[in-house]
Amino acid sequence: MPVVKKITALETYTVRQEVLRKGKPIETCHFIGDDATTTTHFGLFENENMIGAVSVYKTNSPLFTEKIQFQIRGMAVLEDFQSKGYGEQLLKAAENFCFEEKADLIWFNAREKAIPFYQKSGYKIIGNAFDIPNVGIHFVMFKKN
Repeated sequence: MPVVKKITALETYTVRQEVLRKGKPIETCHFIGDDATTTTHFGLFENENMIGAVSVYKTNSPLFTEKIQFQIRGMAVLEDFQSKGYGEQLLKAAENFCFEEKADLIWFNAREKAIPFYQKSGYKIIGNAFDIPNVGIHFVMFKKN
């Protein structure tokens, strides 16, 4: 079973580029807030090879009134390792971290094709679909503690 470890923002780029920014320059893998002291990055490793990554930002969305909110971004598992339960393992590690940090709510912008994956883990959609240019249709999803 793969292991989840804390990593740096820079270390997320290889997985982000391969899964979320395929064919785009590596610079597109840097997200605003990546280097904030309140941001934490996790990698999923199998035999020392990183096969997945997720980032957790302590940031509030105006859509919610909860005081302590965390945003999940850059959730990705390399294609060869998808549909094996590794995404759930990575998501659960991010959630556990958020709830240990006393999160009232976790939210994120989910790609349209990832909606069923997140719904299986108890996330709900709020609002309408929106387009992120050069990336695609997304929905805001959330889960309360």
